Amino acid sequence: MTATIAHRELTGMDRCDRCGAQAYVRAVLGSSGGELLFCGHHARAVEAKLRPLTIEWQDETQRLHEKPALVDAE
Repeated sequence: MTATIAHRELTGMDRCDRCGAQAYVRAVLGSSGGELLFCGHHARAVEAKLRPLTIEWQDETQRLHEKPALVDAE
């Protein structure tokens, strides 16, 4: 049996399961298909132990360094 994972961009509504900050990492567990969400700090803290148990490790921490687009004020 092959599972298909729906990849989606994490948004401001996605919160870290450890501290409630905005999540930038999504870990999909292979055993249950459940997912865990983490801020960059907590993702780094658990990555070594948790990543081997996942079927997807979606890391969007590079977005922390993006500059927001400027809006023209007219």
